[in-house]
Amino acid sequence: MKTGEVVAMAAQHETKAKGIAAVEIPGRDNQMNCADFQRDLPLIIDSGGSEEQEEHLRTCAVCRDLVNDLRYIADQAKLLVPMHEPSPKVWDEIEEKLKMEGLMKPAQLRRSP
Repeated sequence: MKTGEVVAMAAQHETKAKGIAAVEIPGRDNQMNCADFQRDLPLIIDSGGSEEQEEHLRTCAVCRDLVNDLRYIADQAKLLVPMHEPSPKVWDEIEEKLKMEGLMKPAQLRRSP
């Protein structure tokens, strides 16, 4: 691919994403643009893409980097350990300590009506 074609493709992606008339590349069919690709991104990530989407991914470094970043984030998120709520004993001890230091007033007993 010649440098001029690369520049024209980049312009095509940018202009289509902004709703501006597309730049035609001689000898190439109208291809999917970044806006179209990114609109379908959740489906592409979950189930893989169509042949047209796969072709866009092969030829567009911006969308390829975006997909790689999203996959990395998803993989890292799986490694996060779920947070567990401390036991009631921990909260009771914190409350008692705050009362002893005068930072919290003892709760008033509630009377039933």
